[in-house]
Amino acid sequence: MTAAPLRLLIADDHAVVRAGLRALLDGEPDLDVIAEAGSGEEAVRLAAQLTPDVALMDLRFAGAGSGIDGVEAVRRLAARAPGVAVVMLTSYAGRADVVRALEAGARGYVLKAGAPEELFQAVRTAAGGSVGLASEVVGELVGQVVDPARELTQREVEVVRLMAEGRSNRAIAEALFLSEATIKTHLVRIYRKFKVDNRAAAVSEAVRRGLLELT
Repeated sequence: MTAAPLRLLIADDHAVVRAGLRALLDGEPDLDVIAEAGSGEEAVRLAAQLTPDVALMDLRFAGAGSGIDGVEAVRRLAARAPGVAVVMLTSYAGRADVVRALEAGARGYVLKAGAPEELFQAVRTAAGGSVGLASEVVGELVGQVVDPARELTQREVEVVRLMAEGRSNRAIAEALFLSEATIKTHLVRIYRKFKVDNRAAAVSEAVRRGLLELT
């Protein structure tokens, strides 16, 4: 017996975008668009009424005046229709937007300019209870997480700055009221995060990443 198609709601304030998405999604045998919404408020109302499997939600709703944005719509849906999986569909891949959407309860984040296959996969993944992200979004998140400049602790930044002044390990330890052994431990961690193996390279990398300014 063939499984029933996934029931979808498209929420976007541009009619042309909704029409394009409907044509694209309805072309997949396991996907069925059952409704469209032109605002965040309408999306919440229809999703609560129709309980689709997945709601494709615009992030900004730029043409919807002072109405709620997609993230707020996700929050309201989590309260009114928690069984509806939401996939954000937007032109923006900035980390802040992605994190806001996921924290609000979205189970997917796809770019409008992305490949149709990524959209289909995100919808199916979200419907299955997992999180589906476009490759650009994954790259944005991973890039932020593994960026060594963002991993340095405040103490490690202090050590790098004193090292840039040409101070020895002992002098750095005295300035920070730490033991010399502790300073050596900080240096090992800094080298690992910067992927370097000496003080000069560490200072150079710190300057390149904006942690230090040469005067």
